[in-house]
Order: sequence, then C-alpha cells, then structure tokens
Amino acid sequence: MDPPSPVGTLKRPEGRAPGTMSAVTGRPSFAGARAFTLIELLVVISIMGLLAGLTIPVLATVKRQQYVKTARAELEQVASALENYKAKYGAYPPANPAFNPAFNSLYYELSGVTNTTIGGNSSYLTLDGTQSITAANYKTAFGAGGVVNYNSAAKSDEDSGRAKDFLLSCANRSGAATTPTGVSVTLLTTSVRGPDATYQPVGAVDVNPFRYCYPGTNNPGSYDLWVDLSIKGQTNRVSNWNRQPQIIK
Repeated sequence: MDPPSPVGTLKRPEGRAPGTMSAVTGRPSFAGARAFTLIELLVVISIMGLLAGLTIPVLATVKRQQYVKTARAELEQVASALENYKAKYGAYPPANPAFNPAFNSLYYELSGVTNTTIGGNSSYLTLDGTQSITAANYKTAFGAGGVVNYNSAAKSDEDSGRAKDFLLSCANRSGAATTPTGVSVTLLTTSVRGPDATYQPVGAVDVNPFRYCYPGTNNPGSYDLWVDLSIKGQTNRVSNWNRQPQIIK
C-alpha cells in the first residue's frame, strides 16, 4: 500500500505520463516535457530563412509578370483604337520622327477634338471637354499643322466626317507633361505608371506614356507602339513588335 500523500500535494494517477491532461485542472500538463535544444532551434530558423529566400524572388517575378500583363492589355487596347482610326481616316495618326516618341499626339488624335476659341486663341478642345490646347502650341509641341480627327464648325451632326472618340476603352489613362519645347500637353499613358517611383520618363510624377512612331522602325509597314516599365531598376519594354517583354540594358 502506498504511503498517504503529504497535505497540500496531489498524487498523479497511475499510468498517466507527464505532459498528459491533468485530472484536476482539465488542462495539459507539461511537467517533464522535453524542450528544444539550441541546435534544434537554429536548424528550424535556418530552414525558415531558406524558405523565405526561395519565396521572395518568386513573388517578385509574379509581380513583374502582373505589371507586364497589364501594360500588354492596355497596349492592345490602344492598338485597337489605332486600327479603328485608320479604318475611318485611311492612315494612322501622324508622328514627327524628329520629336521624342514619348511626346506624341496620340491622346488628341484618338480622343478627337473640336475647333474652338479659348481666351481669344484658336484652340482644340477634346470631345469629352476635359482637355484643350491652342493650335499654335499644338504645332510647337508635335510639329503638326493640326489634328486630323477634329470637328470643324462647318460639319453637321449628321456629317460622317465628324470626329470620333476612339479612346472609350482607355478612359482615365492620360497624364500631363511639358515637352522639351516648353508646351504643356496631355499624353496617353499606361496605368502601371512606372512602376518604380523614381521612374519619370517625361519628367512628371506618375506619367508613363505610350511611345509612338509612324512609320515604324520595327514595323515599317505600319507603326511602332511601346511602353517601358522600370521594375527594380530594370527596364522592361512592352511593344507591338515583340510578344515577350524586352529587357533594355
């Protein structure tokens, strides 16, 4: 027979090992449970660090692919607008090869404008009424005598030659910048906006325009359309002549 338990102590029931459920508190008892050794902890930490090292580059690659995919989809929307423009006017929007391709007139030509007078100056007002530029500044900025896709006062509402907004699928994708000639213009942009915060291809924050050349160098029979994305300091070019993004050194 076991000797009586001292006052104030409890005797562990027979057959119950340390670390099992306590009959008194109903909670796990960790008395006598084996603790991790320092070496075991270091091994676990090393494994976690290794997994993190493998995961972070994968996440960065996925993010880059998302940026490129978005820019590609938007480029194809612009390309569709350009084809609709050509179907109406018989040619793609004009471009001056002597100018920086980032400072192009795509926004005005694809938005469509109305001839108007603003502040006593002959001006172009976009069909949605949100942007305007004087005819003189337009010529200075883009080297063009005027906008092809425009409404003149002589055109009636029934006139099939009236301007058309080809950018309905690209709404709210524009940004303001100042050209090298000192003219404030609106450019057709991608929503990706860089994505590196320090990337400012036209000197304006969060303005990353589509570049445009007509006729193109890579597509001499039509036009070149592209956008550059700066991702982790590396330039990724999404274009209409290469389905895969090009890494620009």
